[in-house]
Amino acid sequence: MVEYNHKIMLYTIRRLYRRDSKITLYKYINKMHPSQMVHVYRYLQPSERINIFKYIIRMDGVGEFIKELDDSLIKEIFLSINNNEISVILKKMSTEDIAELIEDLDPSISNKIQELLNKKSLLEVEEVLQYEDESAGRIMSHEFMAFNSHLTIEEARNRFKEYGENIEMPFYIYVIDVDTNKMIGVVSLRQLLLNDEQKTLKDIMEKDFISVSPEDDQEKVANKMSEYNYLALPVIDDEQKLIGIVPVDDVMDVIREEATEDMLKMAGAGEAEDILLKPVIENAKTRFPWLMPSWIGGLFAMFIISFFEGFMTEHLILASFIPIIIGMGGNIGTQTSTIIVRGIATGHVNINAFYKVIIKEISVGITLGLVYGILLGLLVYFFEQNLTQTAEIFGVTIGISIFLSMLIGCAVASFIPIFLYKMELDPAIATGPFVTTAIDILGVLIYFLTASLLL
Repeated sequence: MVEYNHKIMLYTIRRLYRRDSKITLYKYINKMHPSQMVHVYRYLQPSERINIFKYIIRMDGVGEFIKELDDSLIKEIFLSINNNEISVILKKMSTEDIAELIEDLDPSISNKIQELLNKKSLLEVEEVLQYEDESAGRIMSHEFMAFNSHLTIEEARNRFKEYGENIEMPFYIYVIDVDTNKMIGVVSLRQLLLNDEQKTLKDIMEKDFISVSPEDDQEKVANKMSEYNYLALPVIDDEQKLIGIVPVDDVMDVIREEATEDMLKMAGAGEAEDILLKPVIENAKTRFPWLMPSWIGGLFAMFIISFFEGFMTEHLILASFIPIIIGMGGNIGTQTSTIIVRGIATGHVNINAFYKVIIKEISVGITLGLVYGILLGLLVYFFEQNLTQTAEIFGVTIGISIFLSMLIGCAVASFIPIFLYKMELDPAIATGPFVTTAIDILGVLIYFLTASLLL
């Protein structure tokens, strides 16, 4: 139903644009949610996008629209608009989103944005940029409620009424010690409404609260919020002072971005979410390095097969089973590495006891290897028994090769992601090119070694 609505929206915008119905087009676009407009905007032609953006820029939610848009389309927009239009956009964006723009766009555009910011906004942006990319400090919001611990609930309610409308996540009131200026507790909106007006915030606050450091990785923040089911997490510096909050909507964006990035890396397609929107040459450049390990691995497999060429000439039937030997090892390896990578990301894999995970996956490889090895061995035996006197040996050879290929596939696929994580590298890159290439080479080698020993 949603997809159908997007199609109707796209058709309506194009029809109004071609008819030059400016007022109607503006009213229609202004009623759309920014995320809907982002979805529709991707399907417009470049010439349509440039002209239709003149209507989008007047939306109240243009800042949210820019935030959700793909990097390549943001670059296209900022190259096609003038300084006045850039200023309009910046006024409707949060400090954190402006900092991300400056970080992601080309230096020429980033410099232009900084020149158009006033002194106060520029200082706020520079404060955000002091933190590492993809850290809590980069995604935290500076719009939060922090009240003195000595305030009565009545006084806190009055302040809430005064400032609450301008706060992004008004469900929590953070309690600050008046003497040390440190955060000492949290009060929920429910507690504020249900408790006696004469009590102080210190009387009703939760002293045991969950917080994050501005240096914490955004994925760690997302996992912590998911674990404790909070709508926002306070960001506290080394002096226990509250410097910001990470709201749940930003964490949802992080989860989506991290999941997409991991999927692309596991497929060996880079890590840019907007890769489909890139030109052909740029798309190819991004994917070229990731394919190189597979290409090199294929050469190694070719050399192994060439080395056993004489032996294979005597037993041509062996060539028929190379795809299934490689395929089964590669498939179970991809399954294992995907499970391990996702387990590391979600905290389900205990890195301190990683050997237990490896042993378990090897056990799975042994079990499945035995099942598929016996099935294929029996199939080969019954298929070949009328053609050759050594059908039993062929069946055993193929069965053992499948078993060993799947066993080693599980072992390699479970070890490589954990090893990369220990080396402080992203384990997601292991699933695609590295694991499958290693398993292909080892699978072919084991197959011919087994065959040469038994035949």
